[in-house]
Amino acid sequence: MADINSIEETLDNIIPDVNRQAVPTAPPRSKGAPMILMRNVEKRYVAEKAALEGVNVEVSSGEFVFIVGHSGSGKSTFIRMLLREVLPTKGQIVVAGYDLANMRNSRVPYLRRNIGCVFQDFKLLPNKTAFENVAFALQVIGKSKHVINTQVPEVLGLVGLKDKINSYPNELSGGEQQRVSIARAFVNRPPMLLCDEPTGNLDPQTSLGIMKLLERINKTGTTVVIATHDREMVNNMRRRVIALDGGHVVRDQDRGVYGYVD
Repeated sequence: MADINSIEETLDNIIPDVNRQAVPTAPPRSKGAPMILMRNVEKRYVAEKAALEGVNVEVSSGEFVFIVGHSGSGKSTFIRMLLREVLPTKGQIVVAGYDLANMRNSRVPYLRRNIGCVFQDFKLLPNKTAFENVAFALQVIGKSKHVINTQVPEVLGLVGLKDKINSYPNELSGGEQQRVSIARAFVNRPPMLLCDEPTGNLDPQTSLGIMKLLERINKTGTTVVIATHDREMVNNMRRRVIALDGGHVVRDQDRGVYGYVD
């Protein structure tokens, strides 16, 4: 696994300082158009029980946000709604300028081009190399071979995997596979990364490396939203925390922790 410091040096070389300084790590939520706007959102899969109810959330461009909560709290529904995999029963959701409830189905692919997704189980194609897995994200949106051959090695270098470019997933460690997944999500430079338990299958040291990488990507101006059960990581990083319980937002705390502090 690549050393965390060496990865940060690679990021310094690839991402100019001017870009990293253009958007603060945690800009005030009152400034600019929000990346995510949820107003009075409710979702019921069955009439008698709400998966989400009365949810009001605003996330500004460039923020780094943790979504926390026990199993059944509504985290999965929250994340799926941002991808327009499910629609609200009531309320308004706007993501990257798209009004999801009123969006035509034909526009959904354009929404998802603005959202890079990172999952707990990596979702890599087993018969493709690291290069080919990342390149696939550009191929499906019609990027040229020149763009692919330029951007894929660059982003694999960014995540510390320049020497693993021709390796298959089964030849990589869990942390390396997750770095390929992050590279694939970021290669098109989306304005938002949406991460669902990105460190769920990783050991603490590897998890730290993944979070450091996501934090540095966030400093380029990319909004990062992470649903996680990683209590220690949330407590150590002290970023904005939105806590869900029983489908309700029970806490929205800047520089927050996983649970309440006495």
